[in-house]
Amino acid sequence: MRWPKRVEEGVVATIRPEPRSAIIDIGSNSIRLVVYQGPPRLPAILFNEKVLAGLGRSLAESGSIDEQAMALARTALNRFAALSREMDVTTLRTVATAAVRDADNGAALIAVAEAAGLTVEILPGEREAEAAGYGVLSGIPEADGIVGDLGGGSLELVRVRGGRLLQRASFPLGVLRIAALREKGRLDRQVRALLDESGWLGTGKGLPFYLVGGSWRAMARLDMEATRYPLPVIHQYAMSQQTIARLRRTLSHVGKARLKDVPGLSSGRIPTLSDAAALLAAMLKHLRSSGTIVSAYGLREGLLYERLSPEQRAADPLIVATRDEGRRSGRFPEHGDLLDRWIAPLFGDDPHADARLRIAACHLADVGWRANPDFRAERGVEIALHGNWVAIDARGRALLAQALWTALGGAIDSPAPLAALAGEASLRRAAQWGLAIRLGQRLSGGLAAPLTRSSVSAQHGSLRLDPGDPALYGETVQKRHRALAALMGLQAELA
Repeated sequence: MRWPKRVEEGVVATIRPEPRSAIIDIGSNSIRLVVYQGPPRLPAILFNEKVLAGLGRSLAESGSIDEQAMALARTALNRFAALSREMDVTTLRTVATAAVRDADNGAALIAVAEAAGLTVEILPGEREAEAAGYGVLSGIPEADGIVGDLGGGSLELVRVRGGRLLQRASFPLGVLRIAALREKGRLDRQVRALLDESGWLGTGKGLPFYLVGGSWRAMARLDMEATRYPLPVIHQYAMSQQTIARLRRTLSHVGKARLKDVPGLSSGRIPTLSDAAALLAAMLKHLRSSGTIVSAYGLREGLLYERLSPEQRAADPLIVATRDEGRRSGRFPEHGDLLDRWIAPLFGDDPHADARLRIAACHLADVGWRANPDFRAERGVEIALHGNWVAIDARGRALLAQALWTALGGAIDSPAPLAALAGEASLRRAAQWGLAIRLGQRLSGGLAAPLTRSSVSAQHGSLRLDPGDPALYGETVQKRHRALAALMGLQAELA
C-alpha cells in the first residue's frame, strides 16, 4: 500500500486516509466505476465515471455482445482497473448483470475483465433484484412498496417492507429490449402476462413503485425541467401515474435536440426514454401501484449495504452523514450531538420525523464558519438543499435549510425556494430550532464544557436559561435569548 506524504515545517508526515472501496458495475447499457470513502453506513462517493458501452444492444437480434460494445468495454475496464490501483482502493468488487449473463459470448467479456486484473462476479437475476432492494432501503429506510430496477437487459422487482426484502423476481424487460416489443404492439400484453405468470399481477395496489435505473431517473429529470421544480435533487422525487402519462405525450413530440438542453439529462439516455416511459406506464397499470418515488441508490449501494452488520444497517443514514460532515467541516467535532441535547427540552413535542431533522441541523450548524461572514447563511441553505443526503424528502431539506439559514445569521423569514417546499408552520418551527442553535453556540463559544454546565427550558410561559457560569451571559447572549423567547411566544428569564 502506498501512502501519500505531506511536508509540515520540515517534517515529513504520512497521511493515512480512510479506506476506499470501489465497485465496477458491468451493466447491459453502461459500465461504471464508483469509488467510496467514509462511514460504512453511508460512504461518500469519491469518484464516479460511466461508459455507455451498450453491451445489451445487440442481444435481441444476435444473442451476442457486438464488436463495438466489446471494444468500448475493453477500454473502460482497463481504465477503471488502473484508476482503482492509482486510488489505492482497498476493496474492489466487479459485478456483471443481464448482458454478460445472457450473451453467447459473455465469457469473452469476462476474459477481457480478467486480462485487466479484475475478478468478475456474475449476478443472477434474483440476486440483482436483492441488491437493488437493499440499495433502496439504504437510502429510504422506511420504503414500503415495490422496487423496480430497470437495466438495459432486464427488469428486477423486489417487494420491500419494514426494512426487509420479501418477494423478488427478474424479467427480460430491459430498456434495450422494449423497442422490439413496442414495434410488434406486444409490450402491454407481455408485461401483463409476465406479471400474471409470476404472481406479481396487482401486488402493488396502493403502494409506491420505487424507481431505480438511469433511464427512469432521466424521466424524473425531464419532469423536473417541465414543471420548473425548485429543488434539483432526484432522490425521493415523486411522480404520479398522470405525470407518467404526460411525460409519454411529451416524449412523443419533443425532438432529441431539445432534450439535450435539459439540465442533468444524459444524452446517452435520450434514445431509450420513450421506451422506458412506455414500460413504466405498463408496470404501474398492471401492478396497480399508487405512483412512483425515485431512488438515487440502487444495485451498487445495495452491495455495500448488505455487507453491513444489523447495528450498522439500523443507523439513520441522514444522521450518520450529517454527523460526519459536521466533524469534517465544523470547528468542534463533538458539538453537534451536545447542541441537540441542549436545545431538545424546548422541542419535546416534535414528531420523530422532525426531531431527526433538528438533530441533522445541529450537526451542520458550524458548516459556515469558514465562509465569508456575509454569506454564511447562504452556505447553510446551499448545503441543506443540495447536499448529498438521503432519507430526507423535499420538505425535510427545506426545514433543514431554514434552521441553518436562521442559525447562521439569516432572518427568521424563509428565503426562496423554501416556502414552495414546506408549510409556513413547519418553517416557523425550523426557525425556532435555528435561533436555539444560535443561542447555544453563542453562549458556549462552540465549546463542550459550557453546554454541559448550562441548560435551557420552557416552563410557565418563560424561556428559562441557566448559563452555568453567570459570566457567560453577556450582551450578545442576552439578545439571542430574547429573540428566541419572542419567536416562541415566551418571556426570557435568567435562572
